Amino acid sequence: MDTKTHAGHVGHLQPASSAATPAVDAPAGTIYTCPMHPEIRQDQPGNCPKCGMTLEPVIPDLDETENPELADFKRRFWWTLPLTVIVTVLAMFGHRFGWFDMARQSWIELALTLPIVLWAGAPFFVRGVRSIAHRSPNMWTLIGLGTGAAFVYSVVATVAPQVFPASFVSMGRVAVYFEAAAVIISLTLLGQILELKARSQTSAAIRSLLGLAPKTARRIAADGSESDVPLAHVHVGDRLRVRPGEKVPVDGVVIEGSSALDESMLTGEPLPVTKRVGDKLIGATLNTSGALVMRSEHVGSATVLAQIVQMVAMAQRSRAPMQRMADTVAGYFVVGVVGVAVLTFFGWGLFGPEPSWVYGLINAVAVLIIACPCALGLATPMSIMVATGLGATHGVLFRDAAAIENLRRIDTLIVDKTGTLTEGRPSFERAVGTAGYTDDEVLWLAASLDQGSEHPLAAAIVAAARQRGLALDKPEQFDSESGIGVRGRVGGQALALGNTALMAQLGVDVSPLATQAEALRSQGASVMHLAVDARLAGLLAVSDPIKATSAEALASLRAAGLRVVMATGDGLTTARAVGQRLGLTEIHGEVKPADKLRLVEQLQAEGRRVAMAGDGINDAPALARADVGIAMGTGTDVAMNSAQLTLVKGDLRGIATARALSVATVANMKQNLAFAFVYNALGVPLAAGVLFPFTGWLLSPMIAALAMSLSSASVITNALRLRRAALRQD
Repeated sequence: MDTKTHAGHVGHLQPASSAATPAVDAPAGTIYTCPMHPEIRQDQPGNCPKCGMTLEPVIPDLDETENPELADFKRRFWWTLPLTVIVTVLAMFGHRFGWFDMARQSWIELALTLPIVLWAGAPFFVRGVRSIAHRSPNMWTLIGLGTGAAFVYSVVATVAPQVFPASFVSMGRVAVYFEAAAVIISLTLLGQILELKARSQTSAAIRSLLGLAPKTARRIAADGSESDVPLAHVHVGDRLRVRPGEKVPVDGVVIEGSSALDESMLTGEPLPVTKRVGDKLIGATLNTSGALVMRSEHVGSATVLAQIVQMVAMAQRSRAPMQRMADTVAGYFVVGVVGVAVLTFFGWGLFGPEPSWVYGLINAVAVLIIACPCALGLATPMSIMVATGLGATHGVLFRDAAAIENLRRIDTLIVDKTGTLTEGRPSFERAVGTAGYTDDEVLWLAASLDQGSEHPLAAAIVAAARQRGLALDKPEQFDSESGIGVRGRVGGQALALGNTALMAQLGVDVSPLATQAEALRSQGASVMHLAVDARLAGLLAVSDPIKATSAEALASLRAAGLRVVMATGDGLTTARAVGQRLGLTEIHGEVKPADKLRLVEQLQAEGRRVAMAGDGINDAPALARADVGIAMGTGTDVAMNSAQLTLVKGDLRGIATARALSVATVANMKQNLAFAFVYNALGVPLAAGVLFPFTGWLLSPMIAALAMSLSSASVITNALRLRRAALRQD
């Protein structure tokens, strides 16, 4: 079998198991999984071999009008419901009105119940048999045993009544319970219909995301002609026109025009964002005013929208740590319930009032039916599916369920500076030469070397050199000293460009420019020293404006009780200047990636639960080690792949939104688990008849079936309440 990795779990592509599920045409490559057991994955529809639940696509089909299983269950339910009603009326009132001889009435009830059990209930029995074959007892095991016992007993009582003792005879016939089997199957079908309808709503967020993408794009050909083409036919490098009121078809960059774009559907940012030549565009965002011409850069599965859909789908199918307890209990639950049912049968048969064995059979069936573990299994997956979808609509992407559960416990937040607290789009301030080097020579050498770097500060230096018309040389050698600078060779000279930590590592004396460097840092600028052949040649200053939302975000997080620490590779003076503006008191400057990692570990050793927010490659180790890593969606892929939470807009206010969602989701999961445990703790003893000696109460198998059907629907309905959770609007 092919091993697949999914949402942090290793699963297996299972052989198809679709005998009890209607076939449905689906897009090629569609993978199906179980809502309760995400490790189960197969390439066609079927039922989960562990719990019997119908598998559903990992990513729902936007064009699917109705779940085929839902349509099938509706057909079985409505076609047999009249038969169930007639059988129930006959069982309750037939003897009172003398419509038929009682022995003949048993045969009539048998004839009416046969299509209910053998056709309408067929999927349940198939799943029950399959659960035994897979040695994975589940709700269908209980339903199959319960309805099967009631039906088989009634058939024997009708066909061969002489095999029963005289005490079983009531009103001229051996008592039969066809109505119990019929009503249980009808109510189970009704419960599945309600559950499937509710489950479909948990995928609404992904469907809404899929629906954001336009169907076509207006492509500009090389000869200037324009035509509308399907989105699948757009390739990287195509020129596309986006007219006012249209959606941006794919990710790309503006090459003509300017406009204001509404990105709220992906980022949660309510205000339109102005886009000009050179600015990046996100596919599926709405062009509100001016006309744009763009060049496509990412298409298909590489677009931001496609990656968001994939991330949400993976998070929805992940398992919350809280579910482990439920899984452990459920693993023994069904076997225990069968044992209770057997004890109930013999307890009533040996010690109950006459007809004792009939009481034993009916109460045992009630125990089997009411003890459905489905509500227990759905308790956390449904909450996770709703929460991850809700988070995505607010620009907050959780990688898995564990991140949702853990975020509410965070008490310490470490933040990077560049690209996290600041815009990440630095602008060049000045270059200062020394030891015979002019300012332009320093800029030329630094920009030539920095052509090989992807750091935002390097991009600002390269852009400034080109604006001044400096012809840059190609570096002959380039190495990145992550977090402290870069080294290489340009024009046969050994260059090093970085902070004082890199200079100290190379033994370069920076004192000649120390006063100027400190003055620039005190103004919030980032200062880099340039060494040529291990001698100081000058310095360069680059400033990066603080994000407009950073102060508000940090203030709200501190008000919520979080300890906020800044850790940056920038100089300590620069870091303190930025921190002072933001009200931060714990500041670490000139830290390497290993230092950030050690800071996370040090705080964890103190008993703190640490979140790390960053956007660069140098943040990746700390993001991976933190209890919750938070990546800026505007940052690098490495950072986002190392984090458990991504803020699409790169706005720290999203952390407050994510924490509120974490608190609400965990509370919802606890409610669901409590409901499922209490339901079974009360239902099983009541069905077994423990209250009968004191109150005379017994639980009819039909009432047990109704309660069982409604329990799963209740859990899902409670999970759907999360969609109305009060989250901070950014």
